[in-house]
Parts: sequence; structure tokens; C-alpha cells
Amino acid sequence: MPDLGGLAAGAHLARNFHAGLPGYAPTPLVGLPTLARRLGLGAVFVKDESRRFGLEAFKGLGSAWAVARLLGERLGMAPDALDFAGLRASRPQVGELTFVTATDGNHGRGLAWAARLLGHRARVFMPAGASPARVAAIRAQGAECTVTELAYDDAVRHAAAYARETGGVLVQDTAWEGYEKIPAWIMEGYGTLALEAAEQLAGLGGVGPTHVFVQAGVGSFAAAMVACLGAALTTRGMPRPRFVSVEPHAADCVFRSLAAGDGRPRTCPGSLETLMAGLSCGEVSTLAWPVLSAGLHAACACPDELARLGMRLLARPCGEDPALVSGESGAVGAGLLHWLMRPEENPETPGDAARARKALGLGPGARVLIISTEGATYPAVWEAVTGLSAAAAPPHHA
Repeated sequence: MPDLGGLAAGAHLARNFHAGLPGYAPTPLVGLPTLARRLGLGAVFVKDESRRFGLEAFKGLGSAWAVARLLGERLGMAPDALDFAGLRASRPQVGELTFVTATDGNHGRGLAWAARLLGHRARVFMPAGASPARVAAIRAQGAECTVTELAYDDAVRHAAAYARETGGVLVQDTAWEGYEKIPAWIMEGYGTLALEAAEQLAGLGGVGPTHVFVQAGVGSFAAAMVACLGAALTTRGMPRPRFVSVEPHAADCVFRSLAAGDGRPRTCPGSLETLMAGLSCGEVSTLAWPVLSAGLHAACACPDELARLGMRLLARPCGEDPALVSGESGAVGAGLLHWLMRPEENPETPGDAARARKALGLGPGARVLIISTEGATYPAVWEAVTGLSAAAAPPHHA
């Protein structure tokens, strides 16, 4: 099992590095009091990652820290000595590197951005059916991007083989036997989000969340939140919350793995086709699985309609709540929360919602943190679902 204390300590190093990057600023923690009252909850908070480094998603945090650690190793620099200016200036000493990855979109865009920022190249492979908008966003960062005819997990294997054959450096956000160091750095990088959230919650009176909904694709992000956010909250005197993973029905490898009950991860058969492209993953990271199996309170697998519901709820808010731009993978937690708390609006499954709500301990005293992991990374889908124009999306809320 990964060293949870090590992940939390690495998150602090990553935060120090991120703070020196051009354009760094903590993303907002937004309260939705009207929605909380409507759902019968004590509070609802959303950590809004839609403007992270101008990338519309949190993924750049992991990629930037992993690239920095890789360059630091080549230069003989200690992790606590890594800084943007020094790494950028070392480019002639290191030579030009090509960082390679497979992605559904956001991770590849983040890696392309980090590579360009530090003076290197990126080569990105995408699974079949990748959206043209996400391809264009990756290429806009200067990376080579190829859409394959493969499912996501096979695209990961393809990227690994390509890196071996060409001398590239694989920077993948999932781990397998023999490939765990770089994914661990990526998880540390995600920890910056957790540290920001803990600071922001402390600034609101130190009453932390009772529940945190975390998206689980390969599980790296969810595991980073379980390890880093859990530690950051308790360090600040707030109770450890219940972490609930959220996945699409079509790609619910974490849900299947926990439901099996024997401690071994499971894979998802089939095409993995889902509206939630960023969560379309069929195999759990070997680094993430031990953290999730020990640290999750529950796992939920959701139909695509809950992602659509969440997008509409956040884009067209209740009362005086601020409007938020949240993409398919980012908004599913909000959709799930609404389904749990308003069973009368889900006539097909009211009993399931009521049982799940009781098992999760959701009620008037619950304070729920949702992490909107992405903005409108596929503008056409966001517009079709919300009925709004992405070009006239609501402003960023501080």
C-alpha cells in the first residue's frame, strides 16, 4: 500500500512548486446555500477547477509536478529545491525530452501544457471516439496528438510501448506493476487541490465537510483526495469526512472492485462508452486501489443522465447561488447528490435513492463537498445539455 503520509508530504512539496508557476492561483471554493436548503442538507460546497491554469481542469497539477520531478532527477535536484525558473533555465543542460501519454482529454492537455511550459515536447495518444474539441485543445499546447482506434486502457499500453521504442518518457496517471513512481508524483500533484480546499474550509470557520464526492476514473484523483484531503482536514482540526467515489455505469471499475468484497481490483468489460469521457477507464491503478479499498466509505456508479442533471444544476442555479461551468465528468457528483436527496423527482428509483441516502448518512446535518474537476472541455456537449452558450458562460467566482 502507498505511504499515505508520504503522499501528503509530497503534496506540500508540489504545492510549493505550483505556487511559482505562471498563472497559479487557488481555484475557488463556492458555497451553494440555496441548493443545500432545497436538498435538505446543512451545506453544499463546490471546488471549481474550471479555470485551473487556463486548462479548464485540475489535471495540470499532476502533470506539472511529475515533469518537474523527472527533470529534477536528471539534474540531481532535491524535490524541495524544484522551481519553475530553475527548471526552465536547465533546458540546455537536460536537452529536449518528449513526454508521452494516453488520455481521454484533460490529462493530455495538462501534460502538453507542462511540457511546453518547461521547454520540452509532448506526444499524446487518445482512445477511439475522442472529441475534436479535446484534440484541438491538446494540439493548441504544441503537442502531437493522435486519435487511435483503441479503448482507453489499450491506448495506455500503446503509449507505453511507443515511449519504450522511441526513447520518450511516459507520464501516465495510472499505475501498474513496475510503473508506479511517476503516477505517485502525479497523485502528489493533485494534492495541491486538497491543500487549497482545506485552507478554504478552515477560513469558513473550520467546519469541514462530512462527505466528499470524488470522481474515480483509474482512481488516482480519488485516492489523492482520500489521502491528502483527509490528512489536511484533520491537521486543521476538522473531522475526517466520508469519501464517496463516483463513476459512470459503463466504466465502474472501482465500484465493481469494492462490490466484489475480496480485496482484489476488477476490470470493466465492453466499450466503456459514456458521456463522462474523463472517467471512461476500465482498470484501477495499482497505486490507487489500496488507498480506495481502505479509505472509501462508499462507491456509486451513475448513469449518464446524472452527469447531465449536474451540469444543468450548476449552470442554472437556484436562488442567489452562483452559476458554475462544469463539464460531464465534473458535474456528476452534483447530479448524484440531487438524485439521493430528491427521490420524488426520480420516480423510477425512489427506493434506491432512499436506501443509499440512509447508508451514506446524508441529511440536515450533512455538509457535502463536490469537486467540479473540469469546465466545458467539450463546449458542444455543455451547450446542448445546459441550453446556454459556452462563449457567454458565467464568470469565474472568487
